[in-house]
Amino acid sequence: MRYIFRTVIKTKNFIKDILPRSLFGRSLLILVTPIFLVQIITTFIFFDRHWQKMGDRLAFSVANEISLITNLVEQDDSNENIQLIKEEMEAPLDLKIYFKPGEKLNRVFDDKRAGFQNPSRESVIAQSLARAFDVRLKRPFNIIVEPDEKWFESQVQTPNGVLSVVISERRIFSSSGYVVLLWMMGSSIILVVIATLFMRNQIKPIRRLAVAAERFGKGRDVPFFKIEGAREVRQAAHAFMGMKDRLHRQIQQRTTMLAGVSHDLRTPLTRMKLQLAMMEENQPVRDLKEDVSDMEKMIEAYLQFARGEGSEEPVRMDIKEVIARAVEPLNRDTQKVFVGDVEPVSLPLRPVAFERCLGNVLGNAIKYGKNAWVSVQRVGDNIEICIDDDGDGIPVAQYDDVFKPFFRGEASRNLKTGGVGLGLPIVQDIVHAHGGRVWLDKSPKGGLRVVIDLPV
Repeated sequence: MRYIFRTVIKTKNFIKDILPRSLFGRSLLILVTPIFLVQIITTFIFFDRHWQKMGDRLAFSVANEISLITNLVEQDDSNENIQLIKEEMEAPLDLKIYFKPGEKLNRVFDDKRAGFQNPSRESVIAQSLARAFDVRLKRPFNIIVEPDEKWFESQVQTPNGVLSVVISERRIFSSSGYVVLLWMMGSSIILVVIATLFMRNQIKPIRRLAVAAERFGKGRDVPFFKIEGAREVRQAAHAFMGMKDRLHRQIQQRTTMLAGVSHDLRTPLTRMKLQLAMMEENQPVRDLKEDVSDMEKMIEAYLQFARGEGSEEPVRMDIKEVIARAVEPLNRDTQKVFVGDVEPVSLPLRPVAFERCLGNVLGNAIKYGKNAWVSVQRVGDNIEICIDDDGDGIPVAQYDDVFKPFFRGEASRNLKTGGVGLGLPIVQDIVHAHGGRVWLDKSPKGGLRVVIDLPV
């Protein structure tokens, strides 16, 4: 039972491997397979039933004619009678008649058949003719097949010699079979071509919908997209456009709300800063000033996380230039970030957002380590940006948690030691909006490695 189960599983996996992967290929296979099955079944029935029966009937007709000629020759095999038979029958019956007096056939007796046979049967037509001779002639015979099968020679043994009758192929072969096959093949090709063109037109709207969804997932506009195709495809396109509009409204509402909250909070904070500036400088006042500064930083971090990339449009930029702009502020005093060789690659990027993304990662790298290293490599159709540091790193169990909003590796909420926990979530949002991925790994420098993978 277990063996049968494994065999079934292997068979299913084999079928999955050989089936086309694309919707176009599978749809075309569904259309084409029945056509070819019908052609195969029709061809089998036609050859097995119609063509073979027609061939047998033609062969029996020729066998009857040769039987008649043989009887006439046996009655009188004189030259005058042979000549008369040739004149009367050759032209009307499309035959060539020869009589060889005194000759004997080289025969091989076959106990299973009624007469003497030529042991080799080179074609289906010769086999049909031999069956007909067995039934009609009741005499020893040979069938000689010409190599190109344009004619057949039947040799019949008579008491006084050998009667040789040359039969044209067209007498026992109907070309209608070839005509039918050509029509079947031609109609199948036409149907396959029509089906292919039809399926391509049906698949195009689905492909456009997939491209539009991919572009929207990368944060790009899809002005070229229009709703078209079959009813189900239009329904899916309407659902996609509705989802896109709802997401846009949600993002705008979230950004507007956070901007309003930020503005409302900044107003009392500004009054507090003014009042503190007018107060006499002492330790409590300095502590309050630090608290107000921390609150401003938190509000700015919350606002950045909420608004994401805003309305910034992507433009083609050289990745080397973007990295240089992100590294420059960090290396003004002393070089802390080292950039390896970067080949010039043009990517569709939102410059401000992606520079903020790199700034957050590089800021964390030099905050928790002494130095940071940036390397870029091409992997297939993608670009991988690796940022390494020489810090203490974080536990592997927290690699996924650090991308959750407000998660911090240390328990305190001190902004000087850990921020508000929105740096890497902002990085992930920006990378995902560019159609890429970001993950963490152990760095060969001893600390943490952040890998940003972007499509070219």
